[in-house]
Amino acid sequence: MRAVFLPHAAPSAMRAIWARLALAMGAILFVALITYLDRDGFVDNQGQEIGLLEAVYYSTVSVTTTGYGDIVPATDRARLLTTLLVTPARVLFLIVLVGTTVELLISRQREELRVSAWRRKVKDHTIICGFGVKGHAALEALVGQGVDRGAVVAIDNSMEMIESAGGAGIAAVHGDASRTDTLQRARVERAHTIVVCPHRDDAAVLITLTARQLNPDATIVASVREEENVALVKQSGADSVIISSGAAGRLLGLAARQPGTVSVLEDLLIVGTGIDLAERVIGPGEAGPRSAVTDHRPMLGVLRGERLISFDDPEAEVLQVGDRLVVAESKPQQG
Repeated sequence: MRAVFLPHAAPSAMRAIWARLALAMGAILFVALITYLDRDGFVDNQGQEIGLLEAVYYSTVSVTTTGYGDIVPATDRARLLTTLLVTPARVLFLIVLVGTTVELLISRQREELRVSAWRRKVKDHTIICGFGVKGHAALEALVGQGVDRGAVVAIDNSMEMIESAGGAGIAAVHGDASRTDTLQRARVERAHTIVVCPHRDDAAVLITLTARQLNPDATIVASVREEENVALVKQSGADSVIISSGAAGRLLGLAARQPGTVSVLEDLLIVGTGIDLAERVIGPGEAGPRSAVTDHRPMLGVLRGERLISFDDPEAEVLQVGDRLVVAESKPQQG
């Protein structure tokens, strides 16, 4: 059974089969029409002229090369039509029949070659474990930040979600993301970032633990529903953990009293338009007073190691090499 599914715009195998079936039926109907129009030149095994049903029957057995011989052309014109029109239709039918079988074999082999080539080349990609609502949203956020869809792989144990990933233009692996073999199919050992967003917190713990064991250097971000599971997921190897239910609850609380604030937060969540957050690293030539850093974007905070320093904290006035500045920036609204 296939485990890796790559996005492509080529028609499906079933669509190709239906197209060939329509072509074959067209050949049969064409011969039936020619035979019926020249029905005076055909006789059955009793020497009688044929009708519409007999013309269709003759067309079927002739085009499919069955040829029982109970209906035959009796005049020179009928034999000429058989030679010039029926025989080419018979050859076309054989080409369609053989071509369909060959196409199925070739398409399967071609897909296997595509998967093998993808597995050899994929590197520094992002893996999304769980392609539900949160997985879709994570993909759109990544794309909004300039990540190429070709550098994203989804893992899900639902074929419906696998098809959804293909529709979104990304590769997908069918299977349980907490299993080593499934993650290895997604080339987790070469991944740059792993996004863990399954439906259950216990699955998030297992996926994070397995992914960290297979790739000690990747950035792992995870989502959990309950705050009590944050520490457990971090101990499993996650660099950052988002509490989905807690975040939704806080937004609801803010919306009840400060709807304007929620509008700004919603705009921040739509990456690539309106107000966005950006992160930049302080290089060796920029260390020193914050006022000396020529950045006109408002600074919201400084990440110094694992510690977040607020923009109004005195420590944020002097920047150090390696500090990460979180700034707000404005992007054009999408039409």
